[in-house]
Amino acid sequence: MGGQQEEEEEEEEQQGFGPSALGTKAHWDAAYERELQNFKESGDAGEIWFGEESMTRLIRWLEKQKIPLDSSVLDIGTGNGVLLVELAKSGYTNLTGVDYCISAVELSKNIIRKEGLPHIKLQVEDILNPSNELSGFQVCIDKGTFDAISLNPDNAAEKRKQYVKSLHKILRPGGFFLITSCNWTREELRSEFKEGFLFLEELPTPTFFFGGRTGSSVTALVFQHKT
Repeated sequence: MGGQQEEEEEEEEQQGFGPSALGTKAHWDAAYERELQNFKESGDAGEIWFGEESMTRLIRWLEKQKIPLDSSVLDIGTGNGVLLVELAKSGYTNLTGVDYCISAVELSKNIIRKEGLPHIKLQVEDILNPSNELSGFQVCIDKGTFDAISLNPDNAAEKRKQYVKSLHKILRPGGFFLITSCNWTREELRSEFKEGFLFLEELPTPTFFFGGRTGSSVTALVFQHKT
């Protein structure tokens, strides 16, 4: 058992990241408590993960693929719910956001109420142990949740496997999974989701030029649930 854990830790180090407080629920509970309090005091919705461009990129893909506006869409680890707000403003009507932080869900509810979008559903859920009602979605979106799970100090490798199993359960056959990550490369993500998912395409992300080489700090991929 110890040998397996050492191998998993070594694998994570080779991938360029290891255990971090960013992978713990305690960190995110505290972070969203602060953001919730800040919103109540100033009306500031807080950070947009990967920036506004990341939301635009996802919505453009949905529109390009002509995904029906009434398709069931799940935002995994919704945080402040800003992605759901933008999806609703783009015409999508069957939206659900889940987060395992109670304060994040409360923050989302406050922001969505302020935007006048009552049809968005929000609930407290741990994506690694989803309730039975969380199933049958046509589109699932992850902006950073898989990254956070990958940083968990307590057996992150096993939690990643459980994430894939949960995703397979909640996404309907033929459904689409859009993931944005700053920890994983295209090939690494393809390997992580090879069980039960078909890789479709990589979405363009900002690139940087350094030391004579061009690269990208963010990876955005689209998978489809194998039927």
